[in-house]
Amino acid sequence: MMERRSTPCMLTPLLAIAPATVSWSPKVALVMIACNVIAIAIGKATIKHPNEGAQLPNPAFFGGMGRAAMLATTSLGHVMGIGAIQGLAARGVL
Repeated sequence: MMERRSTPCMLTPLLAIAPATVSWSPKVALVMIACNVIAIAIGKATIKHPNEGAQLPNPAFFGGMGRAAMLATTSLGHVMGIGAIQGLAARGVL
């Protein structure tokens, strides 16, 4: 019977440097909300036709933005938010 040796995975060193995940807290939620508000403000100022396409249920509540513009800005807000949360967690703020 042949003995099988385990070869180390090439990704093992990369897993060692991965940042630890942050557990949810109200601070994390506030950072995500702030990033989404900033992204919505950026989108409102830069999107040429924010009210094109399908409308949201109450357009006045959402600043007159359509579904596509709101989806785009909140997607950007979540990308910004995860970066901010990971950065603040790495510095020990969160």
